[in-house]
Amino acid sequence: MDRYTVISADCHAGADLLDYRQYLDPDYRDEFDGWAKTYVNPFGDLTEPDAERSWNSERRNADLDSEGVAGEVIYPNTVPPFFPSGSLAAPPPESAREVELRWAGLRAHNRWLADFCSLSPARRAGVGQIMLEDLDQAIAEVAQIARSGLRGGVLLPGVAPGAAIPQLYAEHWAPLWAACDDAGVVVNHHGGSAGPTPTDGWGSSFAVWVYETHWYAHRALWHLIFSGVLDQHPELTVVFTEQGAGWIPATLDSLDVAAGRYARPGSAIARFAGPTAGSLSLRPSQYWTRQCYVGASFMRPVECAERDLIGVDKIMWGSDYPHYEGTAPYTREALRHTFSGVPAAEVAAMLGGNAAVVYGFDVAALAPLTDRIGPTVAEVAEPLTEVPADASSTVFEPDPIRTW
Repeated sequence: MDRYTVISADCHAGADLLDYRQYLDPDYRDEFDGWAKTYVNPFGDLTEPDAERSWNSERRNADLDSEGVAGEVIYPNTVPPFFPSGSLAAPPPESAREVELRWAGLRAHNRWLADFCSLSPARRAGVGQIMLEDLDQAIAEVAQIARSGLRGGVLLPGVAPGAAIPQLYAEHWAPLWAACDDAGVVVNHHGGSAGPTPTDGWGSSFAVWVYETHWYAHRALWHLIFSGVLDQHPELTVVFTEQGAGWIPATLDSLDVAAGRYARPGSAIARFAGPTAGSLSLRPSQYWTRQCYVGASFMRPVECAERDLIGVDKIMWGSDYPHYEGTAPYTREALRHTFSGVPAAEVAAMLGGNAAVVYGFDVAALAPLTDRIGPTVAEVAEPLTEVPADASSTVFEPDPIRTW
């Protein structure tokens, strides 16, 4: 092995706003025309010249080539039709009509994404979107995502506290888990969609949101464990992406302790926990080992140091292209920063081997590309001695415990 096959488990793409029109069901196109005329994009990076990285296939492949990235798992980026903001960050819909329109927008995005992935089928695994505000439609769209060849699977939205729909641990969602299991799709839970939306500006509220947003995303892990979802669907694969990786070992320890208390006969806490949490066939950490993975976006050295506790075979590195906090345009430097000194076989698994298994990438089909662009084993093994002065990625942030 001279070069690594790098597959980013966290990239983002979406159509230019008006290009979604052709993917909408015809009944919604006139309304889309009126909506689009008055829409003001809330994201600065989607109004700049480089915004085309989200939808320009040739530009995107050229960028990934320069970064040494052969394959990518694609989450949404641009704003789908009828959404007030990006679908990952949008506040809940407030009416049945708004639910209907957003569903139309997400279906348009999924159709666009299937076409976009077909332009580089060996290289791209798209993640289709659903909403939870209509369970029947969500189930139908899961099946459609599988049929359309979006082998990245399904993006499971978060449920913020106080939302008008049940939390993910509710039995209400049992048909959804069954549908995902039956369709054989990967269930992906991306950071940023499960917590309350900041409402009072960009001061302290946003600082609190940034601090808490990953924790809200982590909740899906114990919701799916303690509700028995992973126990009842042992073939279901769940991926936790762009929400850090260092939280996993301590969380699994804590969940194992809690599950042990819930299962102890006669204990007071077991009475409160209920029969499902107290009758799991495995420890929570064993469900993690059997069914779960982490999309370790811009993975930092301090997280890599915990790889044995997380599971080397559970980690899938991600670049977060084309976002500011992602590793581009210094992905090669980021890989050296995080993975120098790590055994090559482990690096190969975390940089692409694990993602290839989870998302069905054909490594043999990617081999000619890897031979041309892949970072060499020797290159990644060389420690990074100086961080590029204009690097914006959080991968290069120093360990705060050591620098505070």
